[in-house]
Formats: sequence, structure tokens, C-alpha cells
Amino acid sequence: MSKKLFIKTWGCQMNVYDSHKMADILASLGYETTEAPDDADLMILNTCHIREKATEKVFSDLGRLRAHKEAKAEKGEKALIAVAGCVAQAEGDVILQRAQYVDMVFGPQTYHRLPEMVLQATGDKRVVNTDFPVESKFDYLPADSQMQGPSAFLSVQEGCDKFCTFCVVPYTRGAEFSRPAEQVLDEAKRLEAQGVKEITLLGQNVNAWHGAGTDGSEWDLARLISALSDVKGIERIRYMTSHPKDMNDDLIAAHGEIAKLMPFLHLPVQSGSDRILELMNRKHTADFYIDIIERLKKARPGIALSSDFIVGFPGETDEDHAQTMALVERITYSSCYSFKYSPRPGTPGAVMKGVVPEKTKDARLHELQALLQKQQLDFNLSAVGKTVPVLFDRKGNKPGQLLGKSPWMQSVYVDANERLYGQTVDVMIEKAFQNGMSGAIVTTEETLSTPDKKRDAA
Repeated sequence: MSKKLFIKTWGCQMNVYDSHKMADILASLGYETTEAPDDADLMILNTCHIREKATEKVFSDLGRLRAHKEAKAEKGEKALIAVAGCVAQAEGDVILQRAQYVDMVFGPQTYHRLPEMVLQATGDKRVVNTDFPVESKFDYLPADSQMQGPSAFLSVQEGCDKFCTFCVVPYTRGAEFSRPAEQVLDEAKRLEAQGVKEITLLGQNVNAWHGAGTDGSEWDLARLISALSDVKGIERIRYMTSHPKDMNDDLIAAHGEIAKLMPFLHLPVQSGSDRILELMNRKHTADFYIDIIERLKKARPGIALSSDFIVGFPGETDEDHAQTMALVERITYSSCYSFKYSPRPGTPGAVMKGVVPEKTKDARLHELQALLQKQQLDFNLSAVGKTVPVLFDRKGNKPGQLLGKSPWMQSVYVDANERLYGQTVDVMIEKAFQNGMSGAIVTTEETLSTPDKKRDAA
């Protein structure tokens, strides 16, 4: 008899990947995933420590899961509750103290040990595992057992050695680790065999990837992407998230040389002020970042750019904020993430002087987001009247609608036959909005007769 597994995931794409792998691991114990916790036998919260009040959000959800656990107990059945991910890594002891009903707490480096932990917890032993084990979890993960869909994440790098003063990643994910190229290529081939056509390479510092190549030499990310482009059924390749210091010449050149590498890059800058960048320990200047962008635009004309910004970091002045606005004006982004600074316990930024008042943060964030939103809308509007290749990887919100991505990472909604799900089809863009576009399929005899055709997404 199968058991039911509920996983709720917060945060980055790496957490999404981790949750998928947890489900694969637990399938060997007879667990099948369910969308609701109501009757689950194992409930996992896969947490993120980046956003404000992350820990309190976890405890809020734990309270709701406790009710499900107690309802199962009243029927004489047992359910387990687990907290995984970065909040578990950073605050495991606090979770166990405040929530006595939690059965398991484990960090992002130890979930390959889930079968052992579940067996211990089933035997009424509370389990905590927030180690940084010597062995790599990737060496113990099973092959994918669940269908991914046309687009899939592929984790190639984990951890960070940069130690930005606002960030908890080095403390929760550990030091940088790069998977061997052969392991990555094998996983890509398995995904392709399942029908995956677009892969996004993941890492906290993905462009710092440097692993053992299949020829015995050490490869960098550009060389890995080149090898992945030779996997015949993979049509599109993306990667995130990157650090400016690791954008080397070969990777920049790859954007112009590898057709399957999509013309989109997410490259966080955080601030346009050199003074604030130094306080953040970003290890680069605004001019260094701008030079990278200019070289990318030269290598791949029309490339779309995305970034991260933190507003109101300790010590930020009006002039620092003005320099950030000037950088945004100069570069022009297709989409961005922007947030008010909030201190993360245990990081150097949390004890810095010069705290910026919340009212000032709000005003600066509003000004920055207004500019970023205008740039995003203008970028989408520039596509109206053009024909773009769209990979349909999701069903839309309305019956008879499919949703896909353009090469530039824009969401595109189209009224289309469901048989085109998983296909790359030319779409004439008719309307553009803040967060997406809509259009109509460019109908050809091939479109009508060959639902499984493959196109060059470049």
C-alpha cells in the first residue's frame, strides 16, 4: 500500500530541484506525492532563509500541519512532519525547541539520507541532521522517477565562497561544489529521454562551476554548456544564478557561439554604488559589471538581461541610490528582482551601523521598481508584431490555452491545441503586458500535420 507525501517548497529554483529529488528518493519507500497535506503520511516543508521573516512563516505553516498530524493520530494513524532546507540548516535547534511535534529537521546537504531518517522517525526518534557531509549528496541521488515536463532544472553547482555580507548561503549551503561533467551529462540525457527540451543549469554561483571533464581535464561552465549542446533532443539551455566575478571570457563568448544557449542572462549586481558594493563584499565595481554587460551585448546582440537589487543596505545614502538608478537607466533590463534590505541573523550585514529607515527604503524601492517595471513593459511591447519561437511547457489558466517561454524568458499565452504541449512553435505576438505576452500560432502545413516536430529555438 502506497503512502502519501506532501512537500511545500519556498525560495529558489535549487529548492524546487531538491524537492523533486526528495520525492524521487522517497518513492523507493513507497511514497507517492500529493498536492494537499490533509491525508499525507509525511509532510515536508522545504524552506528558504533568504526572505524576511522566513522563520516565522515556517512556524505558521507548521501550526497548520500539526492539525493534520493530530487528525491522523485520532484515527490511529501516524504522520511525520519534517522541516528541510536553509531555515532547517540555520535554525534547526530552534525548530525542535519551539515545535515539539516536528519529527525531522535536515539541511539541504543531507536529504540523500532520507530513507534512514524516515525509518528512525517512524520508530519515534526525533531526527536532526544539519551536517555538511564529506560525501556529495549527488553521488547518492536516484535517477529521475517522475516526469519533468518539457522544461527542467538540472543542478550542477552548489554552495558559495563569496561571503556577501547580506547573504546566508555560505552558512546554509556550504562551500562551493561542482558536480563532475559526466554526472551532469548523464542526467541531461535521462531528462531528454523523458521528453525534456529545455534545461536550466542551477547553482548558487552557477558560473563558478569548474568540474572534472569527460576528457580528464578541468572544464569551466562554457565547456560544460558546449557539451550539453551536443545532446540532440535538448533544444534550449539556460543557467542561473551567476556572479559577475565568474563571467569569464569563454562564457561570454559562448553566448554568441552556442545557438542552444538562450539569449537571456540573470546576472545580479545588487547596487550601482561602488561604496555599497564594497560594504556588501561583492568583490566587483559598477564599472566592472557594466563592462561585462557591454561585452555580452556585443557577443549576443539582443540578449535580454535580468538582475537582483537590494535597496536600503546599511549606510546607503541618497547618492548611492541615485547611482543604482543611473546603472539601471544605462543597462536596461527585461526583468528584475528588487527588495528592501532585511538583516539575516549571523551575517555581517545584520550588525552594521547606518540602518536605513523603513520609510526611506519604501520610497527608494518604489522609485526603483517603477523604472524596472517600465523597462520590462517596454521590452515586452517591442515584441508586438514579431514572430518568436515559443516552447509550450505549461497549460494556461483558461481551457484551450497553452503557456510557454520565448527565448528571452518571456511568458507567452496562446490559444492552442493541447497536442502542441511540449513543442516549440512560432507565435506572432499580438499583445504585451507587464509580465507576459499573448499571440497566435503562425499556422503552416507542418504545424497542422506534425505535432512532434522539433525546431531550432535560436
